[in-house]
Amino acid sequence: MENMAGSTHVQEKPPSSHPAVQSNDTTEASPPATIVTTIDVALEKKVRRKLDWHVVPLVSALYMFAFLDRSNIGNARIAGFEHDLHLKNGEYTWLLTIFYISYIVFEFQGFMWKVVPPHRWAAFCVFGWGVVSTVQAGIDTWGAAMALRFLMGVFEAGFGPGIPYLLSFFYLRHELGLRVGMFVAAAPLANAFAGALAYGITSGNTTLASWRLLFLVEGLPTIVMAGVTWYFLPDSPEHARFLNEKERELVRMRGVKQAGAATRFGSLDWTDVIRGLFDPKGIILGMMYFSCNVALSSLPVFLPTILKEMGFSSVNAQGLTAPVFFVSFLFTVITPYIADRTQQRGVMLIILTVICGVGYVVLAVSSSVSARYFGCFLAATVFPCISNILPWVLNNQGSDERRGAGIVLLNLIGQCGPLLGTRLYPSDEAPFFRKGQAVCAAFAFFTTLLVILLRSILVWENKKLDRKYGTVSQQKSVMREEGEVAVEDYGPLFRYVL
Repeated sequence: MENMAGSTHVQEKPPSSHPAVQSNDTTEASPPATIVTTIDVALEKKVRRKLDWHVVPLVSALYMFAFLDRSNIGNARIAGFEHDLHLKNGEYTWLLTIFYISYIVFEFQGFMWKVVPPHRWAAFCVFGWGVVSTVQAGIDTWGAAMALRFLMGVFEAGFGPGIPYLLSFFYLRHELGLRVGMFVAAAPLANAFAGALAYGITSGNTTLASWRLLFLVEGLPTIVMAGVTWYFLPDSPEHARFLNEKERELVRMRGVKQAGAATRFGSLDWTDVIRGLFDPKGIILGMMYFSCNVALSSLPVFLPTILKEMGFSSVNAQGLTAPVFFVSFLFTVITPYIADRTQQRGVMLIILTVICGVGYVVLAVSSSVSARYFGCFLAATVFPCISNILPWVLNNQGSDERRGAGIVLLNLIGQCGPLLGTRLYPSDEAPFFRKGQAVCAAFAFFTTLLVILLRSILVWENKKLDRKYGTVSQQKSVMREEGEVAVEDYGPLFRYVL
């Protein structure tokens, strides 16, 4: 798109002479082309900055609370939770597993973001898991803990997987990586915060058990955030209260460019949903997510235990998790931004998965405390792996329904990884947990192979599109002559992000 200001007028045009992009070897009907007058670049930059300040920080904060409430059971464990509830062998592991069972079963809630006004749906989910998290402070039995962890999985399944999908309504394909990275970065930041907070709580003397106070201090603010979500999360860029009428008109144009229509909420094209659910590329991405989630699910809840088994006290083990997760937070933001700029997400993932795998190898084979602590920093690159996989799904689906189906498919496959990951560190394998570390290393390297496979497929697909429609530069020349059209929704300029 040329960098020049223009009118904010959008008009419909007869179907384009350019055929629709072929996906999964099935010819699709061409979407009606829509002429989009050139957008004022300065105004677009201003609008994007407003979205960055109003939307991304809010959803990132909510995800931080979600991850905090999900994984603080790891800090509670070494603060007396396991002892006070008289947990027997394997019962703690089941508390981790049951969360992901409900998370998988209720994954279909991801589509609710397109059907129910997002501010209502998000507030409902946030309030639900906030109440559940807080009530954990009052339990005395394993059965009650199991029931609450199951419910937490139900509410969080309605929230976390849908946020990248929601962001795809606010940002164009090439803008998503950094924003999704900032959202995912809330997870390691939550764990860094949890480690520091747990250190502060467990190092003091209170009449209430430390782990109970931990659940209260981290659960009650989530309930408050439900009200913030209801009033401040915009349902769509067109209805954002922080944009003026001219800016709303511009985001409507961006919606046309992305999806061929400005109005994108309230209904689903089930044919496109089914195509997205059976996309082989989506299945490969789901397998990547599965492999990374084996480590992602185990690292936050077992890292305090791993550090304690290195010889640190319970209090110091809590505090030493913070530097690991803070460094991971930085890379979770930086790496998707670099991948956005270079449009080489696969190369970035190859680098990150190799580093992650090496970290787990160090943890598996080394007996030195300093080497193993360094290995924790390398292993924590699993978070930036996730922050690059999620936008890769959204980058390479051309319609709203396909993006939603891609996110659901990703999580249906990927969230099975924690069913394995949460069972890799049984107490009888302390202090080195070599088998668990080796399994995580193997899955990290397996992800590397999957990335190479998918990137090779996407290169081949792009070459097919070039032969069928002409190169991108040739298509841009046509656009200058005929008028710019919606190019994101499998339009003539659609190419897969490598």
